[in-house]
Amino acid sequence: MSAKGQHVVPSDGRWRVRKAGAARASGTFDTQAEAIARGRELAQNQKTELFIHGEDGRIREIRTYSPQGFPPKG
Repeated sequence: MSAKGQHVVPSDGRWRVRKAGAARASGTFDTQAEAIARGRELAQNQKTELFIHGEDGRIREIRTYSPQGFPPKG
């Protein structure tokens, strides 16, 4: 994962929320909706982006909670 922010990713039939560059998941959930809800909380608190991956692992949606918008300026 190279894009900064929180990522919702598939993992062995479940869904994980991981911060970009983190070795461990912030949480593991049975449904993608649960993982998205937790990822949204974290992204809002950190004022960053939420990257939602599909079952194939590819990014399918990006939600930004950064005051600068996405992509970040600078």
